[in-house]
Amino acid sequence: MERTTFELLEIQKVEKDTEMVDRLLNFVEHFSWLEVKDHTLRTIKNWAFEEWETPFVATICGRIVGMVTIMKSDYYPRPEIYPWISTLFVTEEYRGQRISGKLIDFANKYAKEIGFDRTYIPTEFVGLYEKYGYCYIKDIVNYGNGIDRLYAKELK
Repeated sequence: MERTTFELLEIQKVEKDTEMVDRLLNFVEHFSWLEVKDHTLRTIKNWAFEEWETPFVATICGRIVGMVTIMKSDYYPRPEIYPWISTLFVTEEYRGQRISGKLIDFANKYAKEIGFDRTYIPTEFVGLYEKYGYCYIKDIVNYGNGIDRLYAKELK
């Protein structure tokens, strides 16, 4: 019997100064989300994660196929809003298999375990994060003066 993607999928927190950091850097260097690639590489290389901030990776048979971070600040001048679910990316060949949802769930479980009762996601998309339990709050302005939609999810 063939195993499904979900049976092979593993999600884990990336710890500083581990081999997984190097693997994550390699993953980001080759991903197609050009708008955030350089910033994400700098953040990981400099390990610019503070306190509880961290990246998570999704792997299948040991190969990284997706990532997400949980951050105190994001691309928005809104220091009162956090934690942000950020840098959500799944490789093209694994999209449509609900890996994004598994990454979001894992990050939200972590957020709940460290004491948060809500997480936020900014996006330009409509209809994407609602299926993961997020509710639209309002439009917000990013540092590039673009408008994005702010979503929040209450953690239970």
